[in-house]
Amino acid sequence: MAKTTLDDVAREAGCARATVYRYFPGKQPLLAALVEREAVLLGDHLVATATHAAQLSDAVVAVITEGTRRLAGHDALTFVATYEPDLLLRYLAFEREDAVLRAAAQLVAPAFVRFLTAERAERLGEWIARITLSHLCNPSETIDVADPAQVRDLVEDFVLPGLGSEPPSEIDVTLESDFIEGVIR
Repeated sequence: MAKTTLDDVAREAGCARATVYRYFPGKQPLLAALVEREAVLLGDHLVATATHAAQLSDAVVAVITEGTRRLAGHDALTFVATYEPDLLLRYLAFEREDAVLRAAAQLVAPAFVRFLTAERAERLGEWIARITLSHLCNPSETIDVADPAQVRDLVEDFVLPGLGSEPPSEIDVTLESDFIEGVIR
């Protein structure tokens, strides 16, 4: 990637250099467009994968395992991670990592809105992105995030208890407080 030029891209695409420059003023905008396209395709695929889930746990397991499988099997991503990891590192550390994780959360959140509020679905999406990225970058010796049975155990033990019930809204708390005051009087 580091040595690839837009001239190389034009040659590979079989078009004139000016055509590539008409759409992409430099290599960075081209790479950004490529990453965005691949991310949207992955997000759409993961949401579609989870549409048949009958329960929240099934949707979470499907998104994690399929996301892991797709990312680990992505030839271009694997090549860059193996031979030019510094290209990825600048997006997976510090402030940029948060932006990547927020974007990933927004892409997968629609898979969970049948089961959760939009805000909680996005929070779950971010948790899934963080956990999946962590396991892809630093695989566990004891947990295989591509194994649905192992992921289901993690989801049922650690994720679902935290999502078990919706927190009361402000209105509920106010009404409950007014009710208690009325009973005391």
